[in-house]
Amino acid sequence: MPDKVAFENAKKKIIGIDRQRLGIGTLSEKTVHAILKNYYQPDEDKQEIPIENYVADIYAEGEIIEIQTRQFDKMRGKLQTFLPLYPVTVVYPIPRQKWVIWIDEESGELSRKRKSPAKGNPYMVFPELYKIKMFLKDPHFHLRLAMLDMEEYKLLNGWSKDRKRGASRYDRIPTEFVQELEIDCPEDFMQFVPLELEGAFTSAEFAKAAGIAVPLARIVLNILHYMGTVKRIGKKGRQYLYEAEEGR
Repeated sequence: MPDKVAFENAKKKIIGIDRQRLGIGTLSEKTVHAILKNYYQPDEDKQEIPIENYVADIYAEGEIIEIQTRQFDKMRGKLQTFLPLYPVTVVYPIPRQKWVIWIDEESGELSRKRKSPAKGNPYMVFPELYKIKMFLKDPHFHLRLAMLDMEEYKLLNGWSKDRKRGASRYDRIPTEFVQELEIDCPEDFMQFVPLELEGAFTSAEFAKAAGIAVPLARIVLNILHYMGTVKRIGKKGRQYLYEAEEGR
């Protein structure tokens, strides 16, 4: 379970108790990254540590923590260098629920926040994991999925009449640390196989059970097959048939 007191302390440190909303995004790093870095390691002397021509977000007690909000492919050099030397934990924040606030660039006015109908889920990490697939079996590799509720600030600078379509995201402010999922070894990937899937199943059946789109399910199953969590046992038409390995 997330440490709610430590999370609140990290929030206060980065954005303050009575933060000025128009100051959002003025930091040198985005707010989600900064808050999580201070949540996992409040001691600034252990942050931004040079190691082997790279800079680790956190280095403490012989372990490295990297907060990565997107573009896992940019971590390949770091992982290739760090993993032979130290255990590395990659923290990936996922917005479970978000509220959108629009910013008028000319006036600085903020809209009322509106709850987004879209909800995040742990499967959202898999397109990023695909980019570092070659490192997932390394015994030094660990993953934390931080499920967060957050406010998302967007600029009214899109191309549509209401300036919302194609608009730029300005910043995201975490409001609550809801859940943390830990993946420390290949066996931990079994938690991504829905319990109701028994016997053989296709990617479409996996998608329905997991509540995700079929294209995402195919990426998930690609990784789960690579990790030995599921095996391919044949085909049904043009689709692979999968079966979960024993141990659920």
